[in-house]
Amino acid sequence: MNELIDIVTPTPPSWMPQTVGWLVVGVVLFAGVLWLAWTAVRRWYANRFRRAALRELTALQQTADSAERATLLLSLAELLKRLALAQWPRHSVAALSGPAWGDFLRTHAGGAGDAVPALAALIDDAEYRGAATLAQWPEAQLRATLGACRVWIAGYRHDGHDGHDGHDDHI
Repeated sequence: MNELIDIVTPTPPSWMPQTVGWLVVGVVLFAGVLWLAWTAVRRWYANRFRRAALRELTALQQTADSAERATLLLSLAELLKRLALAQWPRHSVAALSGPAWGDFLRTHAGGAGDAVPALAALIDDAEYRGAATLAQWPEAQLRATLGACRVWIAGYRHDGHDGHDGHDDHI
């Protein structure tokens, strides 16, 4: 029995790649994943105002049947203005009214250009004709305006290169 020799096990193989190329591929893939994650987080953060406005619009739509029509429509106009003030510099949005405000909505509509005519009617009636005119809006026009607000809020374009300091974290 003393003549038997112990079994010698080989050293375990290394998990490191044999060539530098795999290390480079790994680093590039890792950097790509980090870049995609950073981009996704930035996009999610940039859309916080859009999400808040859509939540508020949903709440307004749920009260559309019970609310006074004029109050609801004035709330829609106010929501659009507050969203614009939160996304763009105050000096370029606050003083806008009438046709200039409609032009602003049209300019920044992005893929929601079809919603602008209904919003222009809302702006015109809310600013110049008052609550009495808004109270007489037909149900179909009210529903179309609610839909146009949703489309504009979901589709407006904000490039983020306008010098806005981003300190207005409320809608």
